[in-house]
Amino acid sequence: MPPVISRPITFEHYREPLGIGESSPRISWQSEAEPDWVQSGYEIEIRRSSQVDRFVITSSDQILVPWPAEDLRSRESADARVRVTGTNGLRSEWSDWATVETGLLNADEWVAVPISADWEEDPEAEKQPPLLRTEFAARPDVVSARLYASAHGVYEVEINGQRVGTDILSPGWTVYGERLRYYTYDVTEIINEGTNAMGVWLADGWYRGRLGFHGGYRNLYGTDLSFIGQLEITYSNGSRETIASSPDSGWRASKGPIIMSSLYDGEEHDQRQEHAGWTMPGFDDSDWSGVVSNLRDPHTLVPAEGPPVRCTEEITPVRVERKPDGRILLDFGQNLVGRLQLAGNGTANTSISVRHAEVLQDGELYTRPLRDARSTDIIHLASDGSFRWEPRFTIHGFRYAEISGWPNDFNAENVTARVYHTDMQRTGTFECSDPAVNRLHENVLWSMRGNFVDIPTDCPQRDERLGWTGDIQVFAPTASYLYDCSAMLSSWLKDVAAEQLPDGTVPWYVPVIPGGPMWTPIRPGAVWGDVAVLTPWTLYERFGDTAVLERQYSSAKAWIDLMDRLSGPGHLWNTGFQLGDWLDPNAPPEDPAAALTDKYLVATAYFAWSTQKFSETAHVLGKAEDAQKYASLAADIRRAFTAEYVLDDGMMVSDAQTAYALAINFDLIEDSRLLQMAGDRLSELVSKAENRISTGFAGTPAVTDALTKTGHVETAYALLLEKECPSWLYTVEQGATTIWERWDSQRPDGTVNPGGMTSFNHYALGAVADWLHRSVAGIAPLEPGYKKILIAPHPTEAFSYAAGTLMSPYGEIQSRWERDGQSLTYTFTVPNGTTASVLLPGQDLFEVGAGEHHIRTDL
Repeated sequence: MPPVISRPITFEHYREPLGIGESSPRISWQSEAEPDWVQSGYEIEIRRSSQVDRFVITSSDQILVPWPAEDLRSRESADARVRVTGTNGLRSEWSDWATVETGLLNADEWVAVPISADWEEDPEAEKQPPLLRTEFAARPDVVSARLYASAHGVYEVEINGQRVGTDILSPGWTVYGERLRYYTYDVTEIINEGTNAMGVWLADGWYRGRLGFHGGYRNLYGTDLSFIGQLEITYSNGSRETIASSPDSGWRASKGPIIMSSLYDGEEHDQRQEHAGWTMPGFDDSDWSGVVSNLRDPHTLVPAEGPPVRCTEEITPVRVERKPDGRILLDFGQNLVGRLQLAGNGTANTSISVRHAEVLQDGELYTRPLRDARSTDIIHLASDGSFRWEPRFTIHGFRYAEISGWPNDFNAENVTARVYHTDMQRTGTFECSDPAVNRLHENVLWSMRGNFVDIPTDCPQRDERLGWTGDIQVFAPTASYLYDCSAMLSSWLKDVAAEQLPDGTVPWYVPVIPGGPMWTPIRPGAVWGDVAVLTPWTLYERFGDTAVLERQYSSAKAWIDLMDRLSGPGHLWNTGFQLGDWLDPNAPPEDPAAALTDKYLVATAYFAWSTQKFSETAHVLGKAEDAQKYASLAADIRRAFTAEYVLDDGMMVSDAQTAYALAINFDLIEDSRLLQMAGDRLSELVSKAENRISTGFAGTPAVTDALTKTGHVETAYALLLEKECPSWLYTVEQGATTIWERWDSQRPDGTVNPGGMTSFNHYALGAVADWLHRSVAGIAPLEPGYKKILIAPHPTEAFSYAAGTLMSPYGEIQSRWERDGQSLTYTFTVPNGTTASVLLPGQDLFEVGAGEHHIRTDL
């Protein structure tokens, strides 16, 4: 049978290739074929206007292949399709056409400027966001209409009363002075012949809203709240008309019904201040104010790379409790990130408030972990009758909500929790026969969803929600299996480079905000700063894209060179401020950096590992001199590490789980005898601790792998399956539905940990899921993008089966093992275009090609 192009072709890493920033976007596809079919070449047709060009290429490549035609111009749309030919001569049919369209590729094509209301405001006060509107005429022969939009703040646009797009909190959070994203919307279908109206909602967002702990900071990026919009209407004769945000083009401003909107504190909406019909033509805005322009270098306007934040799920409460005083307590059964939509019959001048929290204490919302985030939404109803309302410009992390002031009878149908996060494609699954482990994996998934809200944050609920670099550095391998986060993280890494100091220091969180005495001034720190090297490498390893390595090369090199300078000729990073194995459960609540493992051991281990990976990065990019230089440096660091921290009997100076885990997993012990002794000691420590975890942010991603690598896989399973505190399944036993910040965020007696930072939604300690995917289900990349796959599951008597699936760039990989009496059955599927190395217990490594494979072995 001939091969088939099995999914729509894609451009770069876009889910929606509209308004892209690349003039020559790379193309990818997936194919299905008989197991012995191997691609030898492909043809690409590019259709531009009425011209079709065909390009014939002899190559087995199918991921991110070069754009074969002339570069696309700004605003240009093109269609592409592919067919492939095998070494046996069998050729596929053409794929369906797929469309790509560029945005505004040149700064001089922006005629729009930031506009805001022209009234005076107290820059330090909490301000009422304005509405902006204008009207414009359109001829009858509209062919296409595109809105290019951004803001100082966050925005939503309506045209002729219809919402434009489904995204929220756009344009997201970037280092605004360097990079301000714009989004492109196809609004062709909502432009009418004759008069049209466009209205814009604005709010503070990250631009001028309160950010950070210790009360936070306002106006970090500016004091104005401005819209930047360029609507371009193209007619059948090829002419184009532009309606741009500018002070002299009929734009008007007024206070809106949103009294206050804050990412931390919530939103207050007064229906009595609404302007009925204000986004429709003919609205009387004669009493509205004018607008003024503000500053924005158009060179800083960049097209969005990743998908926006959207509602991805709706959840109804699993329990509704009416308190004696009329308050309504809701339990949604899942700790989530989003906001509530309320619907019911109201009474004029009634005020309804909604408070949010992740946990209860004594049957009431427990808000202390929120610190200074009020997390409260309020609506003031204007009239009797039905209403439906959801806040626009805030989100909350919560499982529980409390409604006060509800005017009538209430039931579960009156409220819906709408889940919001960056709308990435789900790619990976895992399951096994143990329901508690499955719940743990679900908790990891939900923590990722809640913290991938435009940037990868630490937590979604309290007065923080920052892009902590160490958290995503340890979690990126897990994230890259669960979702296609390539575009989102690649974009964020550009901000890492933008915020990096001239000496190479990587901030603790990106974008940077003032952080008080602990985090200011910005100082270099291991684990966190290593995001500059290790996260680009993870994206390359998992998605097969060398471009992210190229873009981040200077940033990564600057970080390695800084560590080299700080370590000096001895190659030991043993001075300065470090967080070390942050949140080791043995550390006291008030000092989470006081781990069992020497913080400088952690720093030097990461110095060695990042340097090795940077050497490999240089090799991939063909930078031979750097590859050799940094490989030699990595070897020197490993020798220094062994001499300083590893004893002659395989013991380590820090006799702690994290010390052994890092040394083993980072290949820092080159003597095989000492390596095995270190693995044996790690296993002893785990058993001595009665299988309780004793690692923090640095050790947790490494400990199960280190045990597996040294032949102690059953000890790794024992560590995974332990249910006493501290352990992964302790949190599940306590009813957790997301990963906690601390191993004991909730203590065995049901009380919340008294530490000042106690989140119930942090993904870092969920990095163990990467081991579940690779070592339990058995799916790991051997070559970038899973071009070559390692199928190496480690069955255990604790499970009767385990399985995983991954939609890799080449297609879906499946791996399953199942215990049946005295035998094990392995089933795995290898997608077309790839091969797999298979390593099963008790067998030698063997190679297989594409197709479905079944193997049965005796126990």
